[in-house]
Amino acid sequence: MSFFKSFMLAIFATLFLTYVLGISFIEMFNVDLYVGEELIEPIKAISISAIIMVILVILAFTIVMSVFGSLIFIGLMIFGALAMVMIGVFWPVIFIAFVIWLLARDKKQIA
Repeated sequence: MSFFKSFMLAIFATLFLTYVLGISFIEMFNVDLYVGEELIEPIKAISISAIIMVILVILAFTIVMSVFGSLIFIGLMIFGALAMVMIGVFWPVIFIAFVIWLLARDKKQIA
């Protein structure tokens, strides 16, 4: 499943769960929502909370991906730097071992 498809399904699931749980909560507890003196319709109140939840999910996803992405990038840079240092330090030994291998390997004779 592609990333975008999974992301859209996550947003749809968030909206659906918020709507279902919101309607259940409003009907079960007989809650009325007011802003100032004005009564807000249940569907409008739930849709506002659903949009807020989607924004929070996207924000959390962005933060998590940036933190883990940074950690993975830093880890790869440290690994690459250590690998380059090891090659830089041991290149004469590696070179001499390669030359010895070239001289001592079994050569096939062409008939």
